[in-house]
Amino acid sequence: MTSLILTVIGPDKPGLVESLSQTIAAHDGNWLESALSRLGGKFAGILVIKVPKEKASTLISALEKLEDTGLKIVAETANDQDRPDTLQAFTLALIGHDKPGIVREISQALAQRHINVESLSTELVSGSMSAELLFKAEAQLLAPESLNFDDLQSAIESIASDLMVDITLN
Repeated sequence: MTSLILTVIGPDKPGLVESLSQTIAAHDGNWLESALSRLGGKFAGILVIKVPKEKASTLISALEKLEDTGLKIVAETANDQDRPDTLQAFTLALIGHDKPGIVREISQALAQRHINVESLSTELVSGSMSAELLFKAEAQLLAPESLNFDDLQSAIESIASDLMVDITLN
């Protein structure tokens, strides 16, 4: 078996997941993980599948034919490396008034400390006390064992103060 990572994007309409899953199943593929959603009026997502090695190229060809339905698919062979056990997992939660640069500032602080973003989810939500839009983010992170959490906490607090957002590390 070989693992493939598929990225998909197309016009949001009923039946896209069904045609994608039918194509994968027709080539003896197994749908393992996915994150699919409607973003900006489009259907977009990423998924991991396993398929017999000898059927991978024909599956990829069949997936490319789905472009006739408007669904663009990019397939990459997965690199099934195990992560070192020495990494520390933690989460970051953020909420505040929406403004440009929030993700840039936070991701820069994380990258400088060699922290890997495992997953990131962001959305605009209506404030509970007002109709103002609030930017909300949650990230699952992995840090090296040597990370100085006090240093990270100080950097995050400084960013939170500058951007006027609330950030929590757990």
